[in-house]
Amino acid sequence: MLLGVNIDHVATLRNARGGVEPSVEKAAEIAENNGATSITTHLREDRRHIKDEDVYALSQILKTRLNLEMAMADDIQAIALDVKPYSICLVPEKRQEVTTEGGLDVAGQLAKVTEFINPLLDAGIIVSLFIDPDEEQVKASAKTGAQFIEMHTGAYAESFGYKEEEEEFQKLKKSAELAQSLGLQVNAGHGLNYENVHRMHEIEGLHELNIGHSIISRAVFTGLAEAVSKMKEMIK
Repeated sequence: MLLGVNIDHVATLRNARGGVEPSVEKAAEIAENNGATSITTHLREDRRHIKDEDVYALSQILKTRLNLEMAMADDIQAIALDVKPYSICLVPEKRQEVTTEGGLDVAGQLAKVTEFINPLLDAGIIVSLFIDPDEEQVKASAKTGAQFIEMHTGAYAESFGYKEEEEEFQKLKKSAELAQSLGLQVNAGHGLNYENVHRMHEIEGLHELNIGHSIISRAVFTGLAEAVSKMKEMIK
């Protein structure tokens, strides 16, 4: 499996005081040098952490791949079409949420999602849809033309160590199998950490894990290089 590192919360810390420290560009460089195969940034509609200029700057300096998380917003679509990141991951977004609370309802808005991602696909950008591990959502995703899904692992992460863990894990495993049978490639992320990530090895064919909060949290105590290297070692 590959490791995508989300650096949003480096920007959160920077924005707490304003200015330029800590640098998201430097964070991306350290992550790349220590095993990250892509750098993820979520350009939210309210710009609460990553800013437009961060996306443009990262697109110029990355040696690996830029993965842009985004909602179905026309202004952010325009930025994606201008920057042309390697990939985008379409996510739902609520202004008041602390973090992404669930997967995109592709099945309930199939035509809208398909129409929104078509210009991105035409521009040669890889498209992933962030969905809950649900059969209906997987099947709908396969109809949009997107090449990837990213399975929302939050329910598994929250149930890890409790009786519900196996049920939530099996949803991930079955959804991955279904997606691959329909021609989709599969990523996963949200809530994965150094304690629960090992079970992702039990899901055959996972392409990449996108992890941010746990890595940045560990980095506060051990440094970013060690935190990325340790996660990379755990998902090999």
